[in-house]
Amino acid sequence: MYKFGQPNIGQPNLSPCMNKQKLLYVLCICFFGWGCSKQKTAPVEKEVVAGNGNQTSNTEGITLSANGTTETYQLINNVFGGTGDVIEAPDCSHLGFGKHITQVFDNDLKHQVFAFHIHLSPDNDKCENSDRQRNEIKTYDKSPENLKASKDEKVLYKWKFKLDAAFKPSSDFTHIHQLKPIDGDNQLPIITLTPRYKAGGDILQVIHTGDTETSSQKYIASIPLADFRGHWVEVTERATFSFDGKYEIQINRISDGKLLLKQAFTNIEMWRKNSTSCRPKWGIYRRTLEPQMLRDETVWFNDFNITEY
Repeated sequence: MYKFGQPNIGQPNLSPCMNKQKLLYVLCICFFGWGCSKQKTAPVEKEVVAGNGNQTSNTEGITLSANGTTETYQLINNVFGGTGDVIEAPDCSHLGFGKHITQVFDNDLKHQVFAFHIHLSPDNDKCENSDRQRNEIKTYDKSPENLKASKDEKVLYKWKFKLDAAFKPSSDFTHIHQLKPIDGDNQLPIITLTPRYKAGGDILQVIHTGDTETSSQKYIASIPLADFRGHWVEVTERATFSFDGKYEIQINRISDGKLLLKQAFTNIEMWRKNSTSCRPKWGIYRRTLEPQMLRDETVWFNDFNITEY
């Protein structure tokens, strides 16, 4: 038996062959090691929670969710406000009620959500008496840049809402969501989600308003409101903000996963003249010319997500 340190008597001299094999093995290891080192591994981005757990910033954009601990207006402004105030509530016209956006625990979702309240009287539109009432949140010019859409940008909006089981719209408008220019030709929204009374059955309309009557596609989708009343739904929108833009919308009912709406539009005008940015709005904005058709309402929202992609 060969022992280390003794000559290998009676064994053929294999050292040249063995040396070649070892050299080849070492070269293979180096080659494959170099090749692997050149491959780029996709970075794993961790979720970062800022402040009091109210703002989530990761590869999926920015999300505003109720937490039940941070004061509601502070919570909203921490995420969407930047250096200003993004809340348009009728508090000053209805001091006895207090703040018109609150946080409540929802038994269906099993966590805190935002409750947007509006009263037929005395609530008004940003402390101005008119035929309209407003209780909305938004992003705006002072919000972080990644919460506003510039020309030709693509943005995903994802959010949840629930209408009361007895929710009453009028035949006029009751907007619960808008995509709207911040400046320039910004009088009218580009996209709205609007519950509306119809004699044949109330509906939820998706409405498009272009820069002109000709470029407005108007009522681009309509769904029975019965599918929404008393149920949480999740909305996903994708928008390309340009004159020949794109718009996609999908709505799923959360309780049973039922697909309520899925539509996509190309070559749709999603930009306005003299605008530098667009933004989303959520809440309740309604006209009260038909007060007999309306009532005090609460609409629940949560998990507002804005992602540029």
